Amino acid sequence: MALAGVKVIELAGLAPAPFCGMVLADFGAKVIRVDRTKVFTTGDTLARGKRSVAINLKTADGVALLRRLCVQCDVVLEPYRKGVMEKLGLDPYELLRENPRLIFARLTGYGQNGCYATAAGHDINYLAMSGLLSRLGRSGEKPYAPPILIADFAGGGLTCALGIVLALLERTRSGKGQIIDASM
Repeated sequence: MALAGVKVIELAGLAPAPFCGMVLADFGAKVIRVDRTKVFTTGDTLARGKRSVAINLKTADGVALLRRLCVQCDVVLEPYRKGVMEKLGLDPYELLRENPRLIFARLTGYGQNGCYATAAGHDINYLAMSGLLSRLGRSGEKPYAPPILIADFAGGGLTCALGIVLALLERTRSGKGQIIDASM
C-alpha cells in the first residue's frame, strides 16, 4: 500500500475530514480518529480502516496527550473552524516546531484567511458561492440541491487527501513538514 507506515491523527468532525481520513486509510495509512468523550459513534461508515480513541480536549491532560500523539505522527487532520486549535493550546506552528516533519492539514469550509474564515457553512453554501450550484439541474428550471458529494467530499475531503499526499512527497525531498489549508 502506498501510504503504509504513515501515521495519521484525525480529529473527529463532520463528513469531509472523516472521508479524507478514510481515503488515507484505504491506501494504507494508520489512521487514529480522536473522538470526543461521551459521544456515541458506532455505525459510522466513514470510520472504515481506522482506530479510535476518545480524548477530552477541554482538559489539560487531554491536550497534553494529543500533543504527545502529534509528536509521534506524520499527519494531523483538523476539521475545526479557524482559531479552535489555538484556543485549545494546540497551535499548528508550535506542533510543527515540536515535530518538524509534521503535515498539519486544516480542512474547513472557507479556509484560514478571508472574510468568511470564521463562518459556518454547508455543502450547498460552498456550491452556491463557487457558481457550481447554478449549473445543476435542467435548463430553464431552478437548480437542485445535490447530495453532499460535491463540495464536502470531492472539493473538501478528496482535495485535502491529495494535498496531504503531495506534502508527504515534498517531505521526502526537503525533510520538512508543512501546514495545509484546504477549504471547500
